[in-house]
Amino acid sequence: MWKKIFSKLNLLRFGLAAISITILLVVLPHADHQGFSYEQNQPWKYPLLTAEFDIPILRDSTSMRVMRDSIDRTFVPFVKRDLKAEKENLDRFNALINDHSTPAQARILTSLLTRVYNEGVLDNRLYEHVHANKSPSLRLVSGKDADNREIMALDASPMFSARLAFAYIDSSYNATKSQNMPALSQEITRAINLCLAPNIVLDSVTDSKYRDQEYLTVNGALGVIKTGQRIVDRGEIITPQIFTNLNTYQEMLETRQSDKNNQTYFIIGQGLYIAIILLTLYTFLSIYRPLFFSDIRKMTFLVSFIILFTLFAILMFENVAQGLFVVPFAAVPVIVLVFFDSRTAIFSLIATVFLAALVSTYPLQFLFMELIVGLVATFSIYQLDRRSQLLRTAVYSLITYLVTYFTTLLIMEGNLASVNWRILILFLINAVILSFAYVLILVIEKIFGFTSAVTLVELSDINNPLLRRLAEEAPGTFQHSIQVSTIAAEAARAIGANTNLVRTGALYHDIGKLSSPIFFTENQHGMNPHLGLDPVTSAKKIISHVTEGAALASKHKLPPMVKAFILEHHGKGMAKYFYTTAVNNNPDKVIDKAQFSYPGPNPQSVETSILMMADAVEAASRSLTDYSPESIDKLVNNIINGQIADGMYKESPISFKDIETIKKVFKQRLATIYHTRVRYPEMKKDTATAQNLKENA
Repeated sequence: MWKKIFSKLNLLRFGLAAISITILLVVLPHADHQGFSYEQNQPWKYPLLTAEFDIPILRDSTSMRVMRDSIDRTFVPFVKRDLKAEKENLDRFNALINDHSTPAQARILTSLLTRVYNEGVLDNRLYEHVHANKSPSLRLVSGKDADNREIMALDASPMFSARLAFAYIDSSYNATKSQNMPALSQEITRAINLCLAPNIVLDSVTDSKYRDQEYLTVNGALGVIKTGQRIVDRGEIITPQIFTNLNTYQEMLETRQSDKNNQTYFIIGQGLYIAIILLTLYTFLSIYRPLFFSDIRKMTFLVSFIILFTLFAILMFENVAQGLFVVPFAAVPVIVLVFFDSRTAIFSLIATVFLAALVSTYPLQFLFMELIVGLVATFSIYQLDRRSQLLRTAVYSLITYLVTYFTTLLIMEGNLASVNWRILILFLINAVILSFAYVLILVIEKIFGFTSAVTLVELSDINNPLLRRLAEEAPGTFQHSIQVSTIAAEAARAIGANTNLVRTGALYHDIGKLSSPIFFTENQHGMNPHLGLDPVTSAKKIISHVTEGAALASKHKLPPMVKAFILEHHGKGMAKYFYTTAVNNNPDKVIDKAQFSYPGPNPQSVETSILMMADAVEAASRSLTDYSPESIDKLVNNIINGQIADGMYKESPISFKDIETIKKVFKQRLATIYHTRVRYPEMKKDTATAQNLKENA
């Protein structure tokens, strides 16, 4: 018992569920209170909200920004003198002009540069800020001892920017030309530019300290909303101040609750909620879809698809206003339906919507709308085999969204006056995204190796290169495949099997005959190459079309489920004609049946079982000379009953009831194909002559 419980498959299932729960718990917001979605200058759509604790009334962001800008404009910056920069630049200047100036010229230029530094050189940004005021000034903190520090005001009027300092030196030097001084060379001009660096620089530490003190008047509370007082009421327009109060309330609520132990219990509750939903999904699959439940590849796809869709919904909720309405939940059942069945699709929808409801502001409205829209989408696509069906489904989904939205609005508001047009636009975006679900279907096909109905329809196009080759090189086999696909698809439809899969599998089941078409009766025209071969060799040539077909399917990347029709359409049966010939030719020897047996396996699904029956019946029907209903009935019964007696369907889930239905369909189809035509009467000679004379008269 314990060994069964802790089997490898069960451990993989448990691991898949555990990973899913962990991922969702990490991403989910952990706040055990009602989340609100609101926008500035829009009406408050929830009931009256009162304060659960004292809330400081802070200035709204617009007022704060205006006040901070005002402080920044009038604030007198704190600066410090960089004496080290002065000395280094003066020494550097003397070194640079030493070889390019006369002593007198060097003395004048050094004096001018020293005078500029004494007045002060500011960087451009600080210079523009200071001179933007009517009375340009700066502040300087003197003294290194904290107890004896003194703030000094500096007159910034005579201070220079680097550009103005250069202009001052240039104009002052030009005034000395009357003393026969030479003009400034390029080397000296370059030296002046290089050595003009700001020596009055911003004292960032002191400036930030005093600036923050003035910001306190902005950040300080204007008042307090006392416990029990109104914050906002239903229908009230959310002004900038109310918007700020709501943000403050939300932040304080999250901070207060993060300090409490009950957040741990809240996360535990979330984990149990997710676990219950996954357990319900597992239970459904184990009872009603046991084959699916035992396939870890399919389980991995289904669970990961649901979890990834939920993660997308959570991210949209947290980053986009009303973001949940953008998420096309209807795509979940549509995509699952493409690869599996409608019941699994609907259950997947329920699981996804209930998981996403964890972040919904209005869970009841959300569940009602998304479940109805998802069901409508599922019902609109019984079997997706054309891309255009997705567009139709998207239109149905959009209409359903609008109807359910207005319905819930009437229930919640009692009128349609508060219609949110933004939400209606989000519904339209949702429908557009849903119409492109085909791209996601293709991605899933590539990642998980599934095959959709759309792909099967594309493969069943007789203009497909492989089928065209079959029609040209083995026309008899091609016609046989067409006939088999017709009657097999009809039988599949009658018992509720996958019609597209059966039709496609039937078209490709004999592609292995392309390697040697002439060895198969339907492609022979007079010459039979088996006449010169022994039965064993002939049997090998016939049997090889299975392995050759599988190799050709792999080369052309046909889906595994189509390849299964090639391998299973003869099962482990025998090439009986050549086996019987070998026995008759060697009555005294024991003939090895293995040399005349197909590699198999026997049919593993209802669909491949249908093909085995259709293939044998259609081939045998070509040898009939009498196509009466009795003859056809006998043929169909003998062939299928013989296959049952040989144990061909022991590994298939097909039922006896289905087999009887299939027999009935085959008989009807063969009777239609080989129906007796009306014989046209021959015109008697005398009557014809008389008629001609009459017409010529």
